[in-house]
Amino acid sequence: MAAYTLEEKDSFTVLGIGTELKSGYNDYAGINKEKAVFWTAVQQDGRLDSLKAVADNDYIFAVNEAVNHKLMHYAGVMTHASVPGETRLIQFPKGEYLVVKGEAPTAGELNLTLTGIAFGQVLPGAEDFAYVGGPNASVEMGRRDGLVYGEMWIPVVRK
Repeated sequence: MAAYTLEEKDSFTVLGIGTELKSGYNDYAGINKEKAVFWTAVQQDGRLDSLKAVADNDYIFAVNEAVNHKLMHYAGVMTHASVPGETRLIQFPKGEYLVVKGEAPTAGELNLTLTGIAFGQVLPGAEDFAYVGGPNASVEMGRRDGLVYGEMWIPVVRK
């Protein structure tokens, strides 16, 4: 099984700019294509830069959340500030989180890698804990040696 840790985290808020993913929950290729198009758009049109300007740290969040029976995906930052436009404050609860660390050549590849490990390997094989919903995030934390590094944060409960 892939390397992971369980960590206690305080509650935190991510300010996100989102899009509804129209692909089915099991259409991973479709979902990944929609996410890539979304990230290209928010980087090119300046919306991501407007979020970075009010961020509490340098972390960039790729958040997934089911909202009103819709699969939503957000580009976000940890902050208590707001920016004009279509944004959402996403509340992450205090509690235990599955944390998977990794690195990849790009932020998009990091997100795909961490999501694949967490949802494809760790959670299906977990016997002591489970993901029961709520927002989860791939967190881009920085760059080193030419690679993007970060973590996947998924709230879990003990079985």
